[in-house]
Amino acid sequence: QVHLVESGGGLVQAGGSLRLSCAVSGRTFSTYAVGWIRQAPGKDYEFVAAISWSGGNTHYADSLKGRFTISRDNAKNTVYLQMNSLKPEDTAVYYCAADRSEIKLTRAFNLVESWGQGTQVTVSS
Repeated sequence: QVHLVESGGGLVQAGGSLRLSCAVSGRTFSTYAVGWIRQAPGKDYEFVAAISWSGGNTHYADSLKGRFTISRDNAKNTVYLQMNSLKPEDTAVYYCAADRSEIKLTRAFNLVESWGQGTQVTVSS
C-alpha cells in the first residue's frame, strides 16, 4: 500500500488554472497507477484522470479532455493534475488515488487500494 497527500487546491476565478500535486510515499510507487477522482457538493464521486505506472498511458473523463492534463514524476514520487480553463462546475474535492490496476482507477474506483484525504478546489464565476 502507498500513502497519498494532495496539495495545490484553492480558490480560483473561472477561466483560471490550478495544478494539483499528489505526493506518494512507499517504495513501490513506480508500480502503481495513480488517478484523480472528484466529488462535487451533493454529487457522486466522478472519475477525472488516471496515469499508468510508467506514465505511458493516460485516461481522462470525456468531458474534461483538453482542459486537464495528468502527469507523473517517478523520481519525485509525485503525480500532477494541471487544470486549465476552469469552470464553476469543476468545484469539488479532488482526491488522489492509487492502485496497481488502471482498470480499477478508471472504472471501479470504489475498489481502489489507496486514497488521499482530498483537496478542495473552488471556482468562482
